[in-house]
Amino acid sequence: MKEKQLTLLGRTTEYKHDYAPEVLEAFDNKHPEHDYWVRFNCPEFTSLCPITGQPDFAEIRICYIPDIKMVESKSLKLYLFSFRNHGAFHEDCVNLIMKDLIRLMNPKYIEVTGLFTPRGGISIYPYANYGRPATKYELMAERRLMSRD
Repeated sequence: MKEKQLTLLGRTTEYKHDYAPEVLEAFDNKHPEHDYWVRFNCPEFTSLCPITGQPDFAEIRICYIPDIKMVESKSLKLYLFSFRNHGAFHEDCVNLIMKDLIRLMNPKYIEVTGLFTPRGGISIYPYANYGRPATKYELMAERRLMSRD
């Protein structure tokens, strides 16, 4: 996909009011022959508790090793913002983010961590990862998952 096909850059920002994976956009990786990390940090993530409707706040960390496609950062920002009025448990948010990015990019490897602020005296830090099956990245995902503290 050429940069000219990106629809969000340079336009007035329109925020979605509920979970909106359709806003995610990808562009071509100009260095697919090399393995390298791309890291995003979203310190102002919010969602709603699906039971109480109270807001939950988190820092979302996304790290991935791209293959052919990469996520465009403005679309990622709008996507993460779309959780603001969405009712989902912390673990669900982290897994939805990971699965939507896998569908978008088909990365070699990806991990998503949610550092949710305490509510009721308890912090929850869900972590999800994925490595492309039948590759060294699948083994990497298993090792990284099992070594989490």
